[in-house]
Amino acid sequence: MFDVAIIGAGVVGAMVARELAKYQLKIILLEKKNDVAMGASRANSGIVHAGYDCAPGSLKARLNVEGAAMMEEVCKTLGVKFKRNGSLVIGFDEEDRKGIEKLMEKGKANGVEVQFLDQTGVRALEPNIGGNVTCALYAPTGGIVCPYDLTIAALGNAMDNGAELQRNFPVSAIEKIDGGYRISSENGEVKARFVVNCAGLYSDEIAKMVGDDSISVHPRKGEYILLDKECGGLVSNTIFRTPSKMGKGILVSPTVDGNLLLGPTSVDKEDKEDKDTTEGGFAEILSKAKEYVENLHAGKAITSFCGLRAVGNTGDFVITSRSPGFVNAAGIESPGLSASPAIAKYIAEMLKEQGLELVENPAHIATRVSSHHFRDASLEEKNAMIRENPAYGRIICRCEGVTEGEILDAIRRNPGATDLDGVKRRTRAQMGRCQGGFCMPYVTELLAKELGIAYEDVTKCGGESLINVEKTKGGMAQ
Repeated sequence: MFDVAIIGAGVVGAMVARELAKYQLKIILLEKKNDVAMGASRANSGIVHAGYDCAPGSLKARLNVEGAAMMEEVCKTLGVKFKRNGSLVIGFDEEDRKGIEKLMEKGKANGVEVQFLDQTGVRALEPNIGGNVTCALYAPTGGIVCPYDLTIAALGNAMDNGAELQRNFPVSAIEKIDGGYRISSENGEVKARFVVNCAGLYSDEIAKMVGDDSISVHPRKGEYILLDKECGGLVSNTIFRTPSKMGKGILVSPTVDGNLLLGPTSVDKEDKEDKDTTEGGFAEILSKAKEYVENLHAGKAITSFCGLRAVGNTGDFVITSRSPGFVNAAGIESPGLSASPAIAKYIAEMLKEQGLELVENPAHIATRVSSHHFRDASLEEKNAMIRENPAYGRIICRCEGVTEGEILDAIRRNPGATDLDGVKRRTRAQMGRCQGGFCMPYVTELLAKELGIAYEDVTKCGGESLINVEKTKGGMAQ
């Protein structure tokens, strides 16, 4: 029997696993998909929010501010790129000005550093800001991070310290048994003394399996556009519009990898699997983003994608325990990424209060080498690595400069990539201008060889997402 089972391998589940792996515990993380970071943590803005817009006194406000303060050190420890680039909430008229003033009051109540900028101040900070912008709230502590890089690194660190990961484990039932819970799936069962429900959009359904029907979660669909790296320097801060009841609206932000991100749209949906991009969403993003920032060009878009946020029914994070030894982390919408390190500590404390003994692990490994260590190395360091392992001298992804050595590391290292999208998230191979047109066949070959499977059996993202069906020429090897 495990001490703790965590359901859902998004950023919150991964952070909880990382936090608990500091102690002498037997931990397993259960994920229904073929890889980690496949829900909201796969497709979001990657913004570390300063905490100026959460309702003072709410759990969101507390954990957002605490998590944002922790994030820089967490990323440094995990070898994840982080940049405290600052946030701007821009306004165009008097109504927006009043909204910004209210945000400033919230920010100050939450202990967040905020400044009011007039038009001159905004333009001095961002020369490419839209000409009709009249004022802005400036939060210098806002930051950016790669959400799936953070998730993979946090879970990898937990696994390096003994935590287990069970993929393709869609939970179908949970039963209370002596000393804990039995968690069942079509692919087996797991027993654990304590359970943490981090199932994102499905956290309400997981809670119902233990008789807790107090949680309601629905998806809010958000589409994004990613622009080429040559656009990455148009702005330095993350730029938001004055928010509405549907959220923070369309943003324009640099990414830690040098691209420019636009989006998301915000549409409440019922289908928890609807991740389709639309022509209307693309047009809406571009139209609004061009109001914020001058010199944006649709022709520089290299891809678009969609994410679903888990919106709860309370307006706040729902971190509760209505069944002994079973903790829910539900409705963790924005700023869930920002708050995730603090959420993990909060949940660890809840489990301790319920009887989980937290004895420090003397062999705990605190740090993790960056997945981009070769790319970020000096020329001398790269040459030394190539001499030791020639695979680092073979470029596979020309657009992003990713080597064979880095791809092999991504497959072999916790939690190892098992499909093409898994390699993409870990290395950025297939993320450049050609979107995998050049490197995908060779990445597929490496996956097949490392995993011991047929070339045709390599998938894009698990399940039936096959890339290759059969050979078109050359016949079968004899």
